[in-house]
Amino acid sequence: MPLFKRVATRTSKQLEGDAGETRALAYLEQQGLSLLQRNFRCKGGEIDLIMKDNSVLVFVEVRKRAPGRFGDAAASVGHRKQARLTIAAQVYLQSLRTVPPCRFDVVAIDGERLNWIRNAIES
Repeated sequence: MPLFKRVATRTSKQLEGDAGETRALAYLEQQGLSLLQRNFRCKGGEIDLIMKDNSVLVFVEVRKRAPGRFGDAAASVGHRKQARLTIAAQVYLQSLRTVPPCRFDVVAIDGERLNWIRNAIES
């Protein structure tokens, strides 16, 4: 048995992503949404934030980019990422008794600019 437990260190990119999620969460809560779960992970994918907007369940993808790097943050949510979000949402919905109305939003952070895109992904 090891004497010291190995602690996983987060990369600077992961820490930056965490900060983006925290900023997005604070913004969405200011807009009246409430957090149900953060960083939902399953075999098929992950969802950054699962929130409630009145009676609507909102799956939120947060993207953060430095300005001027390879397009804007919203454009980085491609078809593969959308498919993984859809799979993760389906897994999450299986845990509920009844399925409420749902939508997929993206919070794109480009430098200091935050853009909340409702219904960004259709499934």
